[in-house]
Amino acid sequence: MPAVSKGDGMRGLAVFISDIRNCKSKEAEIKRINKELANIRSKFKGDKALDGYSKKKYVCKLLFIFLLGHDIDFGHMEAVNLLSSNKYTEKQIGYLFISVLVNSNSELIRLINNAIKNDLASRNPTFMCLALHCIANVGSREMGEAFAADIPRILVAGDSMDSVKQSAALCLLRLYKASPDLVPMGEWTARVVHLLNDQHMGVVTAAVSLITCLCKKNPDDFKTCVSLAVSRLSRIVSSASTDLQDYTYYFVPAPWLSVKLLRLLQCYPPPEDAAVKGRLVECLETVLNKAQEPPKSKKVQHSNAKNAILFETISLIIHYDSEPNLLVRACNQLGQFLQHRETNLRYLALESMCTLASSEFSHEAVKTHIDTVINALKTERDVSVRQRAADLLYAMCDRSNAKQIVSEMLRYLETADYAIREEIVLKVAILAEKYAVDYSWYVDTILNLIRIAGDYVSEEVWYRVLQIVTNRDDVQGYAAKTVFEALQAPACHENMVKVGGYILGEFGNLIAGDPRSSPPVQFSLLHSKFHLCSVATRALLLSTYIKFINLFPETKATIQGVLRAGSQLRNADVELQQRAVEYLTLSSVASTDVLATVLEEMPPFPERESSILAKLKRKKGPGAGSALDDSRRDPSSHDINGGVEPTPSTVSTPSPSADLLGLRAAPPPAAPPAPSGAGNLLVDVFSDSPATQPGLGPSPEEAFLSELEPPAPESPMALLADPAPAADPGPEDIGPPIPEADELLNKFVCRNNGVLFENQLLQIGVKSEFRQNLGRMYLFYGNKTSVQFQNFSPTVVHPGDLQTHLAVQTKRVASQVDGGAQVQQVLNIECLRDFLTPPLLSVRFRYGGAPQSLTLKLPVTINKFFQPTEMAAQDFFQRWKQLSLPQQEAQKIFKANHPMDAEVTKAKLLGFGSALLDNVDPNPENFVGAGIIQTKALQVGCLLRLEPNAQAQMYRLTLRTSKEPVSRHLCELLAQQF
Repeated sequence: MPAVSKGDGMRGLAVFISDIRNCKSKEAEIKRINKELANIRSKFKGDKALDGYSKKKYVCKLLFIFLLGHDIDFGHMEAVNLLSSNKYTEKQIGYLFISVLVNSNSELIRLINNAIKNDLASRNPTFMCLALHCIANVGSREMGEAFAADIPRILVAGDSMDSVKQSAALCLLRLYKASPDLVPMGEWTARVVHLLNDQHMGVVTAAVSLITCLCKKNPDDFKTCVSLAVSRLSRIVSSASTDLQDYTYYFVPAPWLSVKLLRLLQCYPPPEDAAVKGRLVECLETVLNKAQEPPKSKKVQHSNAKNAILFETISLIIHYDSEPNLLVRACNQLGQFLQHRETNLRYLALESMCTLASSEFSHEAVKTHIDTVINALKTERDVSVRQRAADLLYAMCDRSNAKQIVSEMLRYLETADYAIREEIVLKVAILAEKYAVDYSWYVDTILNLIRIAGDYVSEEVWYRVLQIVTNRDDVQGYAAKTVFEALQAPACHENMVKVGGYILGEFGNLIAGDPRSSPPVQFSLLHSKFHLCSVATRALLLSTYIKFINLFPETKATIQGVLRAGSQLRNADVELQQRAVEYLTLSSVASTDVLATVLEEMPPFPERESSILAKLKRKKGPGAGSALDDSRRDPSSHDINGGVEPTPSTVSTPSPSADLLGLRAAPPPAAPPAPSGAGNLLVDVFSDSPATQPGLGPSPEEAFLSELEPPAPESPMALLADPAPAADPGPEDIGPPIPEADELLNKFVCRNNGVLFENQLLQIGVKSEFRQNLGRMYLFYGNKTSVQFQNFSPTVVHPGDLQTHLAVQTKRVASQVDGGAQVQQVLNIECLRDFLTPPLLSVRFRYGGAPQSLTLKLPVTINKFFQPTEMAAQDFFQRWKQLSLPQQEAQKIFKANHPMDAEVTKAKLLGFGSALLDNVDPNPENFVGAGIIQTKALQVGCLLRLEPNAQAQMYRLTLRTSKEPVSRHLCELLAQQF
């Protein structure tokens, strides 16, 4: 790159910067800046033409003023003119100004594109690099459309300089990440692979980054890169540090390129060619050997670079999972790091060993480090390291060490950090169930779990223990005796009362022969806890009492007295009151035979996958996923508790949230089934009452924040969920949305519940809730006819690149919908980045043999992820001024389409998601709101002002946000509501 000559020092710029730094106050700085802006404006508008040096100097001053936080609304044309200069420094400043200040929707974009095209065609490597840097820095879709076809040609051209190839590869990578659909795959893809053989290491590094990104979507187009990557990696690994002096970092040859090559190889399976595979294995062994050598430097940079290559090598070995020798060596190497003084190394070692534990080749080697891992769980200061140690214990657990590991985890649970207690509880519950040969040990473990950490024992855990006890005759008596003893403790957790109430209600007769646990004693013990429990637990205990009347007739009078008490018959809670009345009447009216039939012992629960696994899956711990691959090393562990594979009727889309509401967990039999009918298909969709009965678990609203986690489709936990469904259709496989799709979507912008679609065949209802960047939506499909729907298949489709902005996990519904019936589909939603277009809902089915299909727009808009924000008037106006750039504001003046009612307007704004701020606007008729759009990637602040004019029947809506597309989109959405 050309050196800057002494004459390019721009003394005027240096003086201006010095003046700004010497300002004593903010007012003095603004005064000096305004003076300079006036001077620059007069120079640009003057009759005298400015030379290139002057333009460059003034454009630099404007750029500096912008970086100080002031608005710049002129000078753009002068910066564009600098692009046509033949001087490097002038062209450089022009490109810098454009990269920072020019908006992608600017009217000057065509002139800028023409200048960039001229530089790309100039064959001057310096100018070409400047143009490529500008394209990458702006990275807009408009830039992609203009240059996506040209950059690949520059990249693979034989006469391109190395610096140009490097810049072209990185520029193409930037455009592909921003708009993947704009980068055409063609003959250049085969040629770009050969850049891995380039002599210039910078070109190779950039090419590897590009190929790694491209091959994830089009692996077949780049599969020839494997042999070239192995060859290049072999040359680097076998070279001495002196061979690659320009790319040696603290005695480690080309560490960044080595890591990138290892990551690229993880995109493909092991090489099929024996020679390539042998060479790769030799490389991996060399890296493992070098890790054993004494360090060549005591500097931390040397160890970081060396360990980065080592850990990436181990990741590749784990990915291949086909070389027993390498897997064991990797495990031994990681074992050395478990006691390293560096906390980061200990963390990474534990994390990698979690994955190694799932391999049949290295599982035994991992188990040899059990004492070290247990010690780490007890002594580590960093909570994240302790959590990884717990994950590794979970992953290395099998029948031979299950009791030891469960015992250590229970012991640790007493002092564990509150942040990880729930996850450890789930893991202990799963291990105790999975490896329980003696079920008395399993019952003891779960009751101990409830005693130690009852607040963190979720309903999935105690539901599961009830299922297992009910299904196994050999453990029922022991469970009844043990839980009876546990309930005698003065301080007894409510979950223990729930388990005790259910087990004693079902199997209390098995211990009734002992005078110490006679029926009156059992009832007295349970009833002593009654007044200390929540409504849900009391409801369960009332069901236990009516069971006692059937099991122990001698307790009938006592229990009827309790049910007859005014505190029950006139209870403020309708569920408790109804149970007391119904159970009292049942015990008084029904004969002994009828009572025995109605209250007979619960039948065994159908065998199903444990819902605790789905709960743990949502926690997304690496150790949790690793242990699920135990089937490769312990095939018999699948059916330790008599479990069977899920039947097709229970198969759902693998989803970390597939059991959000405990739908798979069999609940205690305390609550009677809710009546259902097909008369009103959506009778319970929009009610405010919970969908579940008291005593069966939290309502969706209560469970939302505690249970909903961002979906993790790549988690190994999905292996245990259900067989993978067939691929969902893409946007090209479905028809266009129905004509009224936009109108139907607009109905849900300010509300979450309602009927999305209805015709003579089908009714679709929606009920949804959103918190921060997460959402849960229930879709209710009602068959309005008397004929069964066949092949019923509702699918959510992401048009364009929406999938990178919005993640939607769906639960599969039954493929047949009977006449007059309704099915429910649960959608778990995560907003990754701001988006403009909603996902599509495609519904296909056969009615009377004829195929039916329709496509709707799913009511998920960006405002659903609003978090209302309260602020004082001063803070509001200060923030309003900060968002004063033209591209940050969107304004619309429009005529009212509905009667202008202040209360209705207020309700719509609140439904839109923003907080309404009182006493902020001087005009009390105006509405002012504030909120934050929550996405996983970033937060977008939003301020709005709605000014109604009742006389003219008009509105003026102004929105300001920190992102231009969000401002325009929110303005359009909200304007359509009035």
